[in-house]
Amino acid sequence: MDIQGKVALITGAGSGIGRATALMLAREGAAVMVADIDPAGGTATVEAIASAGGRAAYVRSDVSTPAGTRAMFAEVERVFGGVDIVYNNAGVSCGDPVWPDVSLERIAEVVAINVMGVMMGTEMAVHAMRKRGGGVIINTASIAADHPSRFEPVYGGTKAAVAMFTRSCAALKESDNVRVNAVSPGMVKTAFQRKTGDGTTPATWLQPAIERTGDNILPPEAIAEAVLDFIRDDTQAGVVRTVTNVTPATGS
Repeated sequence: MDIQGKVALITGAGSGIGRATALMLAREGAAVMVADIDPAGGTATVEAIASAGGRAAYVRSDVSTPAGTRAMFAEVERVFGGVDIVYNNAGVSCGDPVWPDVSLERIAEVVAINVMGVMMGTEMAVHAMRKRGGGVIINTASIAADHPSRFEPVYGGTKAAVAMFTRSCAALKESDNVRVNAVSPGMVKTAFQRKTGDGTTPATWLQPAIERTGDNILPPEAIAEAVLDFIRDDTQAGVVRTVTNVTPATGS
C-alpha cells in the first residue's frame, strides 16, 4: 500500500511506539487519527505532527469497551471520511503487585485492553475498510508471548492471544482485501517501563527481561519501521514479526 494520502488510526498513540508510528506515518503523507485514553499525551502527538506540517486529530479512546471502540471509529469517519490503516497498539500490563497477588479487577482490565481491544478494533476496521476496497491492520503482540514470566503470565497470555488471533485473520486478505499482521517487539525504551515501576525505574518483574535483553533495548522507531514495512508490503497477511533488533527479523 502506498501510504501517501491514506488515513491511519493508531491506538495508544499518545506515547512510545504509538507516537513514533504516528509521526512516521504522518511524514509519509498519511492523515493520522491519534487515539489514546490520555488527552495530554494524545494532544502532544497531534501537535508534534502538526508542527512538522502533517495532518492529525485526537480522539480520547477506551478500547476496552464496545462503546469506546465504536466512538473511536465514528470519529475517524467524521473527521477524515474513513480509514485505510488501523494499528491496534494500546496495551497494559498488570504490574505491581505481581502474580498471583494482582487483583481480579486488574486482570479483567488487562485482558479487556490487550485482547478485546485488538479483536474489537479489528472487527470495526474490517467493516470500515470494506467501504474503501480494503486496508491494512497491524496489532502489537510481544515476545512475552514466547518467554514465560512467572511474574506476568496475564500479560504474556494476552499477547499470545493477539498473535494467534492475527494468524487466524490471514484469510481476510482474500475475502475482504484486508491484510492483518502483528509486530512482536522485544524490550523497547518507552514510558511503559516506568509506568509499571515506581515512575522512574522499571518494575521488578521486568528485570529478567531487561537482563536477557542486555544493551539491545530498542527505540520505539524500530517497531514503527516494522509497522510501515507491513503497510507497504502487499504480500504479507497473518504474519507475526518478531522485532528484537533495529532491523526487524521476520517471524511466522
